[in-house]
Amino acid sequence: MASKASSEGAACTAAVRIPAVQGLGTTWYRRGPRYWLRRSLTAVLWLAVLAFCCYIALVLYGSFRRDLSPGVRTVWDWAQAAASVVALVWGWLVQRRDHRRKLLAPPAPDEFRAAKRDETRRSTGLVVAGRFLWLVAAPVMPALAAWAVGWSVGMLTVRAYPSEVGARRWLEVQKGQSGTP
Repeated sequence: MASKASSEGAACTAAVRIPAVQGLGTTWYRRGPRYWLRRSLTAVLWLAVLAFCCYIALVLYGSFRRDLSPGVRTVWDWAQAAASVVALVWGWLVQRRDHRRKLLAPPAPDEFRAAKRDETRRSTGLVVAGRFLWLVAAPVMPALAAWAVGWSVGMLTVRAYPSEVGARRWLEVQKGQSGTP
């Protein structure tokens, strides 16, 4: 018979609770219709926000290019088109490389929440500083918006998020320790 201090008795009878992943809840475990609905709604929301950001970027760029002479404007527009294509691909590649790196050591659910909390704290100051950069960056706004689109599409089109993989591995470890199948 196991004592109360022994981990053998409690571990065998305790069921492991499926951890909730930010943005997906517990739907990541079964990957059913609710999971895909959540991922689809996330994509639609992100693309709506990106569409608005691209609109603002083009308005700011239009206000900048209005002051250019017609010859310079044509050259600048072609340069922006080329830079936007390059930035779109670059944003995609940055996101996919980061995703591969995160999949090598996916965070456990608690580590993921802590990292997101720290990221949110840091982003407040960056948002305030970024307000002034919008005005300075007006000449290259289409390329910046294209990079953001590439990065976001790269994030939204992955098979599984690192937080899901980390939660699945954490759950396997917990089930292995508790002895439940």
